[in-house]
Amino acid sequence: MTEKEIRSLSKFMSLILRHRPEKINISLDENGWANISDLVKGINKDWESKYTIDDIKEVVSTNDKQRFSFNKNYTKIRANQGHSVSVDVELSEDKPLNTLYHGTSLPSLQGIMINGIQSKKRLYVHLSSNEATANDVGRRHGKPVVLKIDAVRMYEDGYKFYLSVNGVWLTKCVPASYISKD
Repeated sequence: MTEKEIRSLSKFMSLILRHRPEKINISLDENGWANISDLVKGINKDWESKYTIDDIKEVVSTNDKQRFSFNKNYTKIRANQGHSVSVDVELSEDKPLNTLYHGTSLPSLQGIMINGIQSKKRLYVHLSSNEATANDVGRRHGKPVVLKIDAVRMYEDGYKFYLSVNGVWLTKCVPASYISKD
């Protein structure tokens, strides 16, 4: 597959495995797993294509953000985080680093500084352990702004944090009092 095909298929898989499994008539179990054969069949029907399980494996192995995981015998696949559908991806609570970062855009900044960061349609707010990743995330939404999150203070105040298998920090919300912009 070409790099363009891999990127396109990855985006479609994200849509299906995070938000709209019904689009290709598949289902996710309570932990977000989909049958890999059903996924391939659904993609091929929707796209009128001939992708294989090996193509899906290539998308997963080459994805720089490691958005997807397979079960041990490669019969099931799921998105690691970012869901808007209610699933439990079996996250373990973890103590965060002192400072985490959130990438956003300039037009969103004022609302965030007043209302904090909300998960909105997703199950969790996504935070990164470094400014570069947060800057890349913010750039997808326009002129990037990187916000610093006083994560250790949030944790000490009782907020829960989870670290996904691909290194993204997750929490339900970030109140404005824990956010700063340098």
